[in-house]
Amino acid sequence: MSAASAGPLLAVSRLTKHYAVRSGFFGRARDVVHAVDDVSFAISDGETLGLVGESGCGKSTIARTVLRLVEPTSGSIEWRGRPIEQLAGGEMRPYRRELQAVFQDPYASLNPRMRAADIVAEPIRNFETASSEAIAGRVRALFERVGLRGDQMARYPYEFSGGQRQRLGIARALALQPKLIVCDEPVSALDVSVQAQVINLLTDLQSEFGIAYLFVAHDLAVVRHISHRVAVMYLGHVVEVADRDTLFSAPRHPYTEILLSAVPVADPRRRSQRIPPIGDPPSAANPPLGCRFHTRCPLAQPLCRERKPELLERNTAEGAASPHLVACHFR
Repeated sequence: MSAASAGPLLAVSRLTKHYAVRSGFFGRARDVVHAVDDVSFAISDGETLGLVGESGCGKSTIARTVLRLVEPTSGSIEWRGRPIEQLAGGEMRPYRRELQAVFQDPYASLNPRMRAADIVAEPIRNFETASSEAIAGRVRALFERVGLRGDQMARYPYEFSGGQRQRLGIARALALQPKLIVCDEPVSALDVSVQAQVINLLTDLQSEFGIAYLFVAHDLAVVRHISHRVAVMYLGHVVEVADRDTLFSAPRHPYTEILLSAVPVADPRRRSQRIPPIGDPPSAANPPLGCRFHTRCPLAQPLCRERKPELLERNTAEGAASPHLVACHFR
């Protein structure tokens, strides 16, 4: 598994997404949820960027905004150097076939009234002119490639197991030969043994087709297995970005250290030194000033309450595959 060295396929710059909280008889905006604030990252051809963090930190909002399923409040989303954040529905069509998604819940992301073959064939029919026989042949090949049988093509989603449904979702995402697939918690609803099968399938597909992934997850073990680089999020901000090996062996941000210390260790002879955070996460509707992690950080100083730290390169290790970026005044 090797990341491509070409320029960015997807470049996200200062992406922000706020949601108005409305209440009262007239539905007036009473508050604003800062779901994502000033997030930047890039993904190259054939690369996997893992996006991790606690529930509610904004990971899935980034995934949906990149896909243009929700509109950004501000910021730039560039596809091969071309801004797409302001494109209308019809103008986005050329990019839709190159930018696909695999969603978290295989039970909810498939139309229960459509047969499996029609679910996979739908994007082909929407974007291409081909005979029914040609489409059926492509669908059968996709079924076989993701580990489903051809005789299952006539079944409905309820006739598949959870893992098979997710394979069906992957086949649908592959139908148009995309360059990037956004995977939003694609294995979190599956059994552990099935998770490994799906992750191995995604890795094999990347090697075979050169697909890039934005892989959103909260399970660090899964992220470590599939990612080239990892971005850690906390309360709408990216606080650390590094290549996979560097992040797991030498994390620098206090929040990343806390996350990694909470990962269970399978070997009973090795005990991980858990670092508990202080208190509970603040509300995204009223985030702290300065560094958003300062209310729970064991290293917090007065400066952390006054000034937001920038995500900057900090002492990248020799031989590291990519720059080590950290948003911390003291790391």
